Amino acid sequence: MSKTEPNRRDFLKASAAGLAAFTLFQNAKGEVMFNDDTEPFPELVEITIPQLQAKMKSGALTARRLTEMYLARIERIDTKTRSVLEINPEALSIADGLDKERKKGKVRSPLHGIPVLIKDNIDTADKMHTTAGSLALLDAPVPKRDAFVAQQLRKAGVVIIGKTNLSEWANFRSTRSISGWSGRGLQTNNPYFLDQNPCGSSSGSGVAVSANLCAASVGTETNGSIICPAVTNGVVGIKPTVGLVSRSGIIPISHSQDTAGPMARTVTDAAIMLTAMAGKDKSDIATAETDKHSAKDYTKFLDPQGLKGARLGLVTFPPQRNTDAWKAYFEPFFETIRRAGATLVEVKFPDFGQNAGTDRLAVLQFEFKADLNKYLATRGGTYTTLEQLIKFNDDNKEKELPKFGQKIF
Repeated sequence: MSKTEPNRRDFLKASAAGLAAFTLFQNAKGEVMFNDDTEPFPELVEITIPQLQAKMKSGALTARRLTEMYLARIERIDTKTRSVLEINPEALSIADGLDKERKKGKVRSPLHGIPVLIKDNIDTADKMHTTAGSLALLDAPVPKRDAFVAQQLRKAGVVIIGKTNLSEWANFRSTRSISGWSGRGLQTNNPYFLDQNPCGSSSGSGVAVSANLCAASVGTETNGSIICPAVTNGVVGIKPTVGLVSRSGIIPISHSQDTAGPMARTVTDAAIMLTAMAGKDKSDIATAETDKHSAKDYTKFLDPQGLKGARLGLVTFPPQRNTDAWKAYFEPFFETIRRAGATLVEVKFPDFGQNAGTDRLAVLQFEFKADLNKYLATRGGTYTTLEQLIKFNDDNKEKELPKFGQKIF
């Protein structure tokens, strides 16, 4: 981050609403999440991946010490935010191995030694669980191999320090589900206002990055599950085009829409993460052509003048554009884009009313049953079909169904 580029918290402090969010860190009852006197290792607040790499290169930090610092922040802070489901018991030994490599002159990538959290629907063949937040998979066999995206991150030198909570089954169990709630992890809380919606389904991944519990994280998205928690928690999220990042080893909803993506505090950090995550996977046919159209380094596109001469579509759905509240919220963002040199071209879509999304939901429901059953059969264990999961939830309704049902299931 350049000296002239405002950081995320400076931006929040620049507005009245942001100032309240920045200074309060509390719920409506006045319960404070933490303050400067109790926050462990405040030097990690808003630090970027390039800054961390510079410290490790100079010898001021090691991967082990950095991992210890983030784990300490999780232990102290996440009792309030509840974003992390599980800590990787091998995290420190992995960090030690990466430190040894660095001492020998081997630095795998800009992510070498960087602690990252990943969403609990991404397979890891280690001592952690992969459950999609469901108690039904807590005793399931450990996946036989890492998800491809986890393999890519490890190859780049990432220290996967744990799994994050999520909206159970990636928010596809009930039409009345609660963002950030799972039977396994209970409720993840927004770090700015603890009793406000953290959005989902990558709730824990967004909250953990926002609360500086990791350098970056991985979320997944079918329909808004990276973008919404990124916006809500004030971080950067990238939802890649399906096929840029492999879907293999990720508990599915829809093979035509699912993808993993990075979540970080800066665009630079997100680009570094995406560079490591993207790639061709022989187990995912959607990635067959990825090497032909993906970039070897997404940070090369970080151009402050990049919007000059661009024409961008501005999609509006009536009648929101006519409301004062809509204009007050969105127009400053549009003006910022125009000042950066882009031309906004208004594109009007018809208002489909209450029938909007009906066909899309039908596709998701069809693909979900087939895709999930296929995943469960491969994973093995007690519950290998959607039908069995429904019965498990009914049999354990006091733990799985206290907040909402399973109508979509």
